[in-house]
Amino acid sequence: MPSRYDALVIGGGAAGLICAGAAAKRGLGVLVLERMERPARKVGLTGKGRCNLTNDCEQGAFIEALRNNGRFLYGALSALSPKDMMSLIESQGVPLKTERGGRVFPASDKARDVVDALVRYAKSSGAVFKRERVVSLLTGDNGLRGVICESGREYLSPSAVIATGGLSYPATGSTGDGYRLAREAGHTVTPLRGSLLPIETREAWCGEASGLSLRNVRLTLTCGEGKKTVFEELGEMLFTHFGVSGPLVLSASAHMDGPLEDYALRIDLKPGLSCEKLDARLLRDFGQNLNRDFQNSLGALLPRAITGPLVRLSGIAPERKVNGITKDERRRLGELIKGVTLRPKALRPIEEAVVTAGGVSLKEINPGTMESKLLKGLFFAGEVLDLDARTGGFNLQIAFSTGYLAGISL
Repeated sequence: MPSRYDALVIGGGAAGLICAGAAAKRGLGVLVLERMERPARKVGLTGKGRCNLTNDCEQGAFIEALRNNGRFLYGALSALSPKDMMSLIESQGVPLKTERGGRVFPASDKARDVVDALVRYAKSSGAVFKRERVVSLLTGDNGLRGVICESGREYLSPSAVIATGGLSYPATGSTGDGYRLAREAGHTVTPLRGSLLPIETREAWCGEASGLSLRNVRLTLTCGEGKKTVFEELGEMLFTHFGVSGPLVLSASAHMDGPLEDYALRIDLKPGLSCEKLDARLLRDFGQNLNRDFQNSLGALLPRAITGPLVRLSGIAPERKVNGITKDERRRLGELIKGVTLRPKALRPIEEAVVTAGGVSLKEINPGTMESKLLKGLFFAGEVLDLDARTGGFNLQIAFSTGYLAGISL
């Protein structure tokens, strides 16, 4: 005989757990249906295992961080703001800290602590968990009736929330089930693509520096022959065997909507130094190494992993003695350090994306409740929606806010 609940939450990730907790706190009988053995596996991978769970900023700045459809989020952010989310996590015994750019992390730097807090919040509120994969919706004349699972079991309820995530990191359970269920209910799913992706470059030398993490560099993304700046930010990036990654690169990739050959990445390795001050620094370093080979003279200024490629790019012979380098050569070297150029060759696959861009059309969702306009009792939350933002904790907060709003609206 089918089991009956007041509400079903399909997916035990960031949005689903907050939704389940918020709904159960209202006294509803809530069942979370999660296909993976452990909930919120993707949350455990975020922020390089540290979990950048939100961004401590005002609502206006938050909306500006979204790639599109920002106005849709006003209701959800009003229901659960970043500060509200921080208080919720801290109430579960997890101290937080705020770093550069408003990024919020657990003080322990362990994403597992946030995962445990989310699960604890849902369970302590009264939500029940079952390991099931939902394959179909049950509907009737009055709207939603329940769901059918892969196991053959049916769970009946007048309300269900699809919080299954997107297509990125499929090993965590995000395999696109939510889009299929949405289409089954008559919803439009806008074109899907990866957002916040590592970038493969034409320059093979990036592989030589693989593993090198750079902090406090400025990355500029330009487009077209006029080299129009479409993204520019100070922060961290990483060299990989295929090209570049890290927070700056992921954010830049979200702005690459046209042919990749139209774009160029420029890295200022010393943004804190003007060209004049950098030249003075080079002159001082060279003065202390007059009889040293050029290839061995940049160690005090730059990480060793990148000096070899830069020496080749400079056009100055590696074995050239520093005392023989001319003023013009030194100036060109300074310009290179202030603007290393990379040409994007490809974006990495959607499976490696931090988030999925596109999703269930917001035109068919009530922004004040997260309920479907097409099927009574069906709600949506999190990455399955056509909402995505740049890096910095914004995407997880979108999941939390939309999940919470759905939970208090069921």
